[in-house]
Amino acid sequence: MIRARDSVDAMSIPIDGFCDPAFARVREAFAHNFAAHGEPGAAVCVNVDGRNVIDLWGGYRDRARVLPWQRQTLVNFFSVSKALCTLCILRLVDANRLDIDTPVSRYWPQFAQAGKDNITTRQILAHRAALPAIRENLPDGAMLDWNLMADALARTPPWWEPGTAHGYHVNTFGFLLGEIVRRITGKSIGTILREEIALPLDADVHIGLPLSEHARCAEFLWPEAAASGASTMPGEADEMRWKTYWNPPGISGGGWVNRREWRLAEVPSTNGHGTARGITRIYTALASGGTVDGIKIVSRATLKSALLEQSNGFDCINQRPSRFGLGFQLTQPERPLGPNPGAFGHFGAGGSLGYCDPEAGIAFGYVTNDMGPRWQNPRNRGLMDAVYASL
Repeated sequence: MIRARDSVDAMSIPIDGFCDPAFARVREAFAHNFAAHGEPGAAVCVNVDGRNVIDLWGGYRDRARVLPWQRQTLVNFFSVSKALCTLCILRLVDANRLDIDTPVSRYWPQFAQAGKDNITTRQILAHRAALPAIRENLPDGAMLDWNLMADALARTPPWWEPGTAHGYHVNTFGFLLGEIVRRITGKSIGTILREEIALPLDADVHIGLPLSEHARCAEFLWPEAAASGASTMPGEADEMRWKTYWNPPGISGGGWVNRREWRLAEVPSTNGHGTARGITRIYTALASGGTVDGIKIVSRATLKSALLEQSNGFDCINQRPSRFGLGFQLTQPERPLGPNPGAFGHFGAGGSLGYCDPEAGIAFGYVTNDMGPRWQNPRNRGLMDAVYASL
């Protein structure tokens, strides 16, 4: 293995970790992100055929660029956590405790309000439940109060006829699934993730970060201009899209992402924390059908069913194409996860990414502490391209 610290040129950016010589292109792409794309701090881990071939970290974990990123540095990876929420649901399917085609109200009776009596968990997982936003205006910080959010979602009427279209449930996805998990198990979705997935796999990923781990966190460099939203809301569609990101005002993380209260709380679609290595460990299991090193996190059959396309085409929230299975983003021409059609995973705001390509035997995790381009991100794309060029 090549020690990355010994192989980077005279740039002042600290980069550490290891790299299989056959994957030197990935190390070069990682360094290029700092030199050419303004990467402040990041980590990338790649597993091929069950072996980690890349485990790199570099840059800084604070805005002042004083504290170097370290091997165990955690960072908020935003929607990468949607895949983790999905796995918690799929485990309930495997245990025959949840039928995703049964109305949610069977498990959560209050959910039947306001015309939602026939919405299913499948529709939530496929972003077809028509609940991307809460209608009633909520105060800043409300997203930290689980019962308040669940009750508000139970009262919210659908924004369109459920099942007839799809729109990215940016921040409500995790609350909806999390309340289903809580109603069935009596435990929070973050607890299920920790006890049944992360600890058995020794995967450093979290939804609801214990205070004892906060000292490891990188500061997320949330753009000041994006810390709050504003909308003229001339029509319901505009109101829906605005409230998806800004109701309550801090639900997407603006003004909150580096605060103790945010890290402690469970905002499952949005405030997952972890390392690139932890993400890759999860996807190493998924790349091989749900089991790694004898530890099964989901059955092969259930995972296969989750990867069947559920939504594809125009997304009425993001106003561009999106493609989903059950909870997972599926590769698509506009935003590929490598060259193979069976790749799946989930992007996070800023460019963080977890995915696997079972055909190529690849599991990939990348995290950053910067709000880079949300749609076409040259940092993660350069790393992915370098992986395939190295095979």
